[in-house]
Amino acid sequence: MTKPQPFWQSKSFSEMTHAEWESICDGCGKCCLHKLIDSDDADETVHFTDIACVLLDCDSGLCSNYAERKAHVPDCVVITPENIFELDYLPVTCGYRRLAEGRDLPSWHPLRHDGSRQPMMDAGMSVAGRCINESEVHEDLELRIVTWPLRDHD
Repeated sequence: MTKPQPFWQSKSFSEMTHAEWESICDGCGKCCLHKLIDSDDADETVHFTDIACVLLDCDSGLCSNYAERKAHVPDCVVITPENIFELDYLPVTCGYRRLAEGRDLPSWHPLRHDGSRQPMMDAGMSVAGRCINESEVHEDLELRIVTWPLRDHD
């Protein structure tokens, strides 16, 4: 007897329930890092910094007030089935981006491990312990550019 395909392999984004859609997020926190876009570059290259949104808990890598984040950080981008194809600044490891590009979720994704974030942490995919809260930074963002959020590891 064949095992049924996981929902993310058998459903379109619009067919997913809200809970299914939310579970595509691996909780890495990379989308919560401040990014710089080089407007002088024809490709408009996205540069990640190690500076996190004021709501991101840099120890856990999770939002400290996810349910009310838009009220506290009005420019926080809520990823939806409608806008996912426009958000080209998401890291290449992002579950939403991977599925939108026709790729599968990575081997370390929490959905592949009964919701456990530990394989993601072990794979070095989380910002936990690697970022600093924006409230603590007093230097130019250009001085805080990092490349580790771009590392793709399956």
